[in-house]
Amino acid sequence: MPMSWPWPFRHVGLKLMSVGLAVLLWMTVSGEETVERGLRVPLELQQFPAALEIQGEAPSTVDVRVRGTSGVLSRVASGDIVAVLDLHGARAGNRLFPVTPDQVHAPFGVEVVQVTPSTVALAFETSMTREVPVTASIEGMPAPGYVVGKVTVSPNRVEIVGPESAVKRAREALTETISIADLRDPRSEDVTIGLIDPALRLKTQRTVTVAVQILPGPLERTLRNRPVHLRNLGPHLSAQAMPVVVDVGLRGSREALSRVEADAVTAYIDVVGLVAGDYMLSVHADASDQAGVTHIDPATVQVRITSAKD
Repeated sequence: MPMSWPWPFRHVGLKLMSVGLAVLLWMTVSGEETVERGLRVPLELQQFPAALEIQGEAPSTVDVRVRGTSGVLSRVASGDIVAVLDLHGARAGNRLFPVTPDQVHAPFGVEVVQVTPSTVALAFETSMTREVPVTASIEGMPAPGYVVGKVTVSPNRVEIVGPESAVKRAREALTETISIADLRDPRSEDVTIGLIDPALRLKTQRTVTVAVQILPGPLERTLRNRPVHLRNLGPHLSAQAMPVVVDVGLRGSREALSRVEADAVTAYIDVVGLVAGDYMLSVHADASDQAGVTHIDPATVQVRITSAKD
């Protein structure tokens, strides 16, 4: 039978190798230089009170001084060190929170020796929710001969959340821009909505449907050689306009203009209260309720008023 070694002497070669490696590792570590380094690390806000909002921008980072061996610090990656600020018990108003090395989470072997700033100032305000209208943002012009009709937003109101003062200032939520350039047909589009004030946020709704009507634009029609009538001429007076006819321009829908009879449009000059003499007077026109007068050519004419005794 092979000789059996007592237990302490079993695997003696492996044991001696382990001891050697341990001694070598200790010598390596103990020989490393201790260094100190400055880092900018994230500031994490924990246990945020549900009924409060932060006014303005909260700091997102702090500067820390850390100490450790050069080997350990060289292995520290982004996010390994985080400063934590506990907001439990915060109240409305201006508050100061200390930030100490104990509040910085760091890997084993890394000592946090300093935090800058040592205090963080935060202003808290009561949270508020309110409904505001949604305004569609439209850009561009329809194709020639077409105009923008009714613009509808569905839903047309959304709930916003934020600090009370900012919520009270808010007037509207805006949609992303919709282009109607060169359109001839209506457009309906689901778009994202947002708020100009960064202190505000949407409670739930994130998109709305915007429908834009594109309609045929009004047409123009010119009625030529319409006789000029003289109204309200005084007794014992006679009058003559030069020229005696004018052109009248009308604008309206295609259907409305097609129903306008030329004789239904009257060009006239009001001479009420005028006595004998020569005048340059403006010409007016009566037209249909469905068509508007855009221009009269010529816009003024010469009128000679004479006495019947002359």
